[in-house]
Amino acid sequence: MKKRLITSALPYVNNIPHLGNLIQVLSADVFARFCRLKGYETLYVCGTDEYGTATETRALEEGVSPKELCDRYFVIHDDIYKWFNIAFDKFGRTSTPEQTDIVQSIFRGCDRQGYIKEGSIEQLYCTSCQRFLADRFVRGTCPHCGYDDARGDQCENCGKLLDPTDLVKPRCGTCGAEPEVRVTHHLYLDLPAILPKLQNWMTEASVQGFWARNAVQMTNSWIRDGLKERAITRDLKWGIPVPKKGYEDKVFYVWFDAPIGYISITATLTAEWETWWKNPENVELFQFIGKDNIPFHTVIFPSSLLGSGENWTLLHHMSSTEYLNYESGKFSKSKGIGVFGTDAKETGIPADVWRFYIYYNRPEKADALFTWKDFQEKVNGELIGNLGNLVNRTLTFVNRFYDGKLPEAEPDAEFWKQVAVHEEKITAHLERAELRDAFREIFALSSMGNKAFQDGEPWRTRKEAPEEAARLLRDLTFLIRDLAVLISPYIPETSDRIAGWLGMDAISWDTLGRADGITAIAKPEILFQRLEDDFIEGLRERFAGSQAEREAARKENQEKSEASPEDFFRERLDLRVARIETVEQHPDADKLYVLQLKLGEEERQIVSGLVDHYSIEDLTGRHIVLVYNLKPAKLRGIKSEGMLLAASTEGEKELEVLFLPEVAPGTRLSLDGEAAAAEGAKRISIDDFFSTPMRVEDNTVMIGSTAVAADGTPVRTKNLARGSVG
Repeated sequence: MKKRLITSALPYVNNIPHLGNLIQVLSADVFARFCRLKGYETLYVCGTDEYGTATETRALEEGVSPKELCDRYFVIHDDIYKWFNIAFDKFGRTSTPEQTDIVQSIFRGCDRQGYIKEGSIEQLYCTSCQRFLADRFVRGTCPHCGYDDARGDQCENCGKLLDPTDLVKPRCGTCGAEPEVRVTHHLYLDLPAILPKLQNWMTEASVQGFWARNAVQMTNSWIRDGLKERAITRDLKWGIPVPKKGYEDKVFYVWFDAPIGYISITATLTAEWETWWKNPENVELFQFIGKDNIPFHTVIFPSSLLGSGENWTLLHHMSSTEYLNYESGKFSKSKGIGVFGTDAKETGIPADVWRFYIYYNRPEKADALFTWKDFQEKVNGELIGNLGNLVNRTLTFVNRFYDGKLPEAEPDAEFWKQVAVHEEKITAHLERAELRDAFREIFALSSMGNKAFQDGEPWRTRKEAPEEAARLLRDLTFLIRDLAVLISPYIPETSDRIAGWLGMDAISWDTLGRADGITAIAKPEILFQRLEDDFIEGLRERFAGSQAEREAARKENQEKSEASPEDFFRERLDLRVARIETVEQHPDADKLYVLQLKLGEEERQIVSGLVDHYSIEDLTGRHIVLVYNLKPAKLRGIKSEGMLLAASTEGEKELEVLFLPEVAPGTRLSLDGEAAAAEGAKRISIDDFFSTPMRVEDNTVMIGSTAVAADGTPVRTKNLARGSVG
């Protein structure tokens, strides 16, 4: 078997990657893990792309050197990828001596072969910043689609490649000033001269490597429209120096040097890097990128290698995805819109759950849309309701009724014939890097197992037909073993947990379809927690808007938290007395009540978790304290417009609702000794409410050092002398 060399698009270093960016590194990770399981000699490299205008400008904005900026963001990227369990052989960076040596060597080769041209061009110059503007730091209106914030190198809206002078009403991306045109000198890669070599290579490689359809279409479109000589130098300081007389004050354009980073990162890993990168007879190169990067990997990068005159390992398979959009718009690093890697870590949702959704929703053939509702439905329905359900119900049954010992029985030949069909499809899809199709086929196989469990009724046949029950449970246990192997590239922590319960020594693709090697089963645990409506609604709200807007809100909340608790109560809290008119059991939650309230003429509905503490009769007709300005939320599908207050000890071992029988519904509470505010407070989140906690001291409800009062009388508990209020 040929060795498999795997790369994913190098993330640009000056920002935090969002879920759309993570698709590429995660996709390559699945494929690399699969290749290792199948026995291929595999190398997966990636790293941060660190040179170029974006880094230089961002460093200038932050008042640090480009290297300091890269050092900081490299750690951020590295931490995110480690949290997502991405198993690189090497995650490196492009600002290394190895990168300089190899980029300059490839350039010299192209120059010797006659593929480097010199030319003078008119380029935009910002008199305010006193520098020539690199492509991506010119902004303006796209001449093709009219998008008014297109970059000078490529329109983010329509994907067309541009020159800065193509833009309508161009402006400096740093200061906003209108630039002027000046003459400068650059070096060019002669793509038209390299084209015959490129076409000969592509004609064969795209077929043998079964390139993604969008990769073939976009590359053919580039060639059909006519390749032009492309500038490979820039007027910058942060980059790789150009080793040619007269161009010592310039650096290589980032899109010439960045793909070469795959090679140099390998060189930082092993001195034998040429056995991977100069060995096309024995190595196949698989590259995972987004569709906006296709031309650079199918035209610019291979043309640079072909033009150097050396025998490089060239692209075999191109796996290029479409866009992943966010809610009502696009993920955007520059605008800070979407869910970013650091955000995913902070949600408390395990990495495997995020990995599941990204693979299940991977935009292989068309753009895909991330919505929090779809995320919740796919996780609860497929990951938990399908895979988690099969694992839990089967292994729990064996543990409970067979003392954890796998019963002896002959396998069901027809069942395993169907399993083999699924597993052959999954393997074939993975060999072609069709990751989503393979993943969904895995869940189809799991669904088949659930149906077999349901149809087989082991709870009945265990007594009526014990041999049937034993055969079914034995078959399903080995199916779960196979699923643990199949999901290992996708959700490795989950695979390891299942393998541990089955007593598996190692995960191996060779074990698929073999009904042996398992004798005892450990007691399983729940694999994943359901994503509830209120939790998901909180995340949607939390990650709405841009990162800048979220940061401003965080600072505002921090300032509020630093204010006195009494000031927080006066300015932010609106507590009112309400009468409970009716109480009903929540239809989908054993621990919740649905309460209908009246506050004078106003009616409200809330959901409250009081089932373990109060009966319906205990609550009906009582006057309670309502957090009136709490933002509405859905709790298990039912809208809740506020929250009643209760005092409790730690762990809610004791709980007492704050009842105010003598106070009229609609009355607003105040601080003791002060009049109640006349105007209602703005709505707050549940996090805002708990940022300044109330408590009970000596049976009196307190905030800060002041009692909370209703109609001029402090609010008191009847039984609970001390505790928290919420």
